[in-house]
Amino acid sequence: MNDSKAELYACDLTGAIWRKASASGAEHDCVEVAELPGGARAIRDSKNPEREPLRFTASEWTAFREGVIAGEL
Repeated sequence: MNDSKAELYACDLTGAIWRKASASGAEHDCVEVAELPGGARAIRDSKNPEREPLRFTASEWTAFREGVIAGEL
C-alpha cells in the first residue's frame, strides 16, 4: 500500500456523510459513497455499514467514473 492509500485508510470516517443514489429503493442493497479530503472517496455496502469501506484516491475515483460514463464497466 502506498503512502496516499495508507493515509486514506487512516482517515476517520466517524463523521462521514454517506450518500446513495436517489433511485435506490427502500431495501438496504445499495452502494453508499462518502467524500473524503482531497476528492478521495470511501465506498461501502448499505447492508453492512459496519464493515470497513473501500477507499479510493481522487485519481482512482475519476478513472472509475470515466469508465462508467464510457460504458467500460
